[in-house]
Amino acid sequence: MTNSALFLTAIITAIGMVIAALVIASLLAPRSFNALKGEPYECGIPTRGSSWMQFRVGYYLFAILYLVFDVETVLLFPWAVIMKDLGTQGLVCVSFFLVVLALGLAYAWKKGALSWK
Repeated sequence: MTNSALFLTAIITAIGMVIAALVIASLLAPRSFNALKGEPYECGIPTRGSSWMQFRVGYYLFAILYLVFDVETVLLFPWAVIMKDLGTQGLVCVSFFLVVLALGLAYAWKKGALSWK
């Protein structure tokens, strides 16, 4: 098998497994139709008033910053596992990556994205 045929087989298998899982779940899932299921709630407490309200932009900024540094951790873990095999070039690349992230953090700090107003 060539590489492209192997890749195509893997993609078709993955798509087939996802479709099979969705079909099986829709056939076996319990069904109960209740008007209360469509109601929004928070931790089991019924809501008061409208659930459609605006949130402050600070929540979104914190979420984006969290995602940036969460992705950093995900990207640094594989590097730490094979650090000895990469040598100096790997250290330089990861150092550049960390410098770019530090500059992004400094920029966010300077713009006041980290202060809760």
